[in-house]
Amino acid sequence: MISQRARYAFKAIVALARAKPGRGMNIRQMCEQEKLPRKFIEQILSSLRAAGYISSRRGRDGGYELLKPADLIHIGPFLRLVDGPIAPLPCLSRTAYRKCDDCRDETTCEIRRAFDKPYADYLARLEAMTLAQLIADPALSGSVFQQ
Repeated sequence: MISQRARYAFKAIVALARAKPGRGMNIRQMCEQEKLPRKFIEQILSSLRAAGYISSRRGRDGGYELLKPADLIHIGPFLRLVDGPIAPLPCLSRTAYRKCDDCRDETTCEIRRAFDKPYADYLARLEAMTLAQLIADPALSGSVFQQ
């Protein structure tokens, strides 16, 4: 399950992707439009800026905007940035692999075998899906943002 932080981060980056190019969006507009808590969004936007997803400008015409085109922002890496490892088991993680404490043999572990293929399919879809695809296909965005 993704965290509330990830939900807010997705809503924020989608709002920025939908903003007029070159104009960006200020934090007040974003929070009002997307019904997001300002203090939490400030922290999230700061980490997205540090990771190179967005830029910020100060002043009267200031705000936030995407640094990369939406078709170059993939959902898997974005989710990992916000939430950390996304594997259901530590032994399946590609970025934070760790042998499970109670596992005798990964090759015969029933729990690992039960999650291996479904997780691989899920991960492949997240890695392939871009922010542009998410915005363009209402069927995709509806499933991500339902609360």
